[in-house]
Amino acid sequence: MTPWASVLFSSGTVALLFALLLLTAFWFFTHPEKSSLRMPPGPPPLPIIGNLHLVDPTRQDISFMKLSEIYGPVFTVHLGRRKAVVLAGHEAVKEALLSKDNEFIERPYIPIFSQIQHEKGIFFSDGDLWKTTRRFTLSYLREFGMGKQQMEGRILEELHFLTEMVNSFKGGEFESKAFSAAPTNITFTVLFGDRFDYANPTFVTLLRLIGEVMSLLGQPFLHVFNAYPYLGFLLKPHKMILRRIEETCAILKKYIQAAKQSVSENTVGSYIDAMLLKQKEEEKSESKSIFCDANILASVLDLVMAGTETTATTLQWAILLMMKYPEIQRKVQEEIKRVLGSERGPTYEDKKHMPFATAVIHEVQRFASVVPQFPRCTAVDTHFRGYFIPKGTMVIASFTSVLYDQTQWETPNKFNPNHFLDGAGNFVAKEAFVPFSIGRRNCAGESLAKMELFLFFVGLLQKFTFRPPPEMTESDLDLTVKPAFTRRPQPYSTCAVPCD
Repeated sequence: MTPWASVLFSSGTVALLFALLLLTAFWFFTHPEKSSLRMPPGPPPLPIIGNLHLVDPTRQDISFMKLSEIYGPVFTVHLGRRKAVVLAGHEAVKEALLSKDNEFIERPYIPIFSQIQHEKGIFFSDGDLWKTTRRFTLSYLREFGMGKQQMEGRILEELHFLTEMVNSFKGGEFESKAFSAAPTNITFTVLFGDRFDYANPTFVTLLRLIGEVMSLLGQPFLHVFNAYPYLGFLLKPHKMILRRIEETCAILKKYIQAAKQSVSENTVGSYIDAMLLKQKEEEKSESKSIFCDANILASVLDLVMAGTETTATTLQWAILLMMKYPEIQRKVQEEIKRVLGSERGPTYEDKKHMPFATAVIHEVQRFASVVPQFPRCTAVDTHFRGYFIPKGTMVIASFTSVLYDQTQWETPNKFNPNHFLDGAGNFVAKEAFVPFSIGRRNCAGESLAKMELFLFFVGLLQKFTFRPPPEMTESDLDLTVKPAFTRRPQPYSTCAVPCD
């Protein structure tokens, strides 16, 4: 072949390859449904901000539900320059978190949580550290008595103190945040081995810090920080959160340090004790350090924040909804009186004989949707419903969209206990009831939370009728959500009138 022929051949080859490349690109963009490497559809991103202009930072769950009406149950949003895949509705969330749970099992990098937990603890860790810590936590909670008589006794003891506190207002109005004390104390009993008096300064401080952190986590500018962490020097909320986390950790470290001085195999009375014993076992065996000081602190902090906020917030929603719908409150009380009378307190076993109260509690959880979403990310390159989701992509499963799915609930936007009752008034469990998430990353304290909610709710309504303050009526009560990390009710006051 002559030099000129070689040049012509090379030029022709390049031209042919270029033509094939153009044809491939044309086919790819005009036949996207046939491409196995196509990410889910979504709104076109703007430069720099992506789709942030379409996502209300105070109500991401509602924004995602609206976008799913346009782009379907699996779609892509750009949070700044970062892509995230959103799963909306019961079928998509169930398929991803159950059928393909191993592929959607990891947590994404989120700047604020990375700075708080440093990829340790129960909720924001991955790999062996997450598996071992979660397995240990579930095992300890079972041994401690979660779902058993020992734990039930602790909750009933706390119900007594809660009832006394409500009684102290003598029918006068008091703030809804008072209901947070009892669920918070149950978590502290698990962690520290004993409850706090409601007036204890440490207890009051921890309640304040938890409340402030959860509120700050819902601030719009925090979402800006998570999207553009390099702009952190210009922003304030993440700095305020980190200061409060530092204060909280200072308290927790004192309890951990005190437990180190006294813990032995014969004195395991708390979650902290049990973790410190595992730490000693690791030191003897020189095994991989899972139960290091940093992971113990991070795990305790996870339970302090998540284990107190969700149940406490749900209980506040329950009382607000009973005030808003007095006929439902009255019907619950009639069932309580029929099953328990006025003297015998509730037990968890009574749940079997109280279908209406059980349905109301479930409907409170559905309607409140306290945890609207909790992001994951893909552990491997994943094919899902004909789309390709690369490894490391953030995946947001919208639990609110499941709990408000019109294909699963007759009146999703209304508070309606009949969602959980059949025609004969029997309680009916629903597959789309996912307030604790589903799959291997579901809430570790689910059984404990269910017991708390039933015993506190029934115990309170056995003793009191909750009414709006004198200057208000039921129609004045606001059911809109207060922006926070969870879906909190707006602050309210109530009057607890003793039952006859």
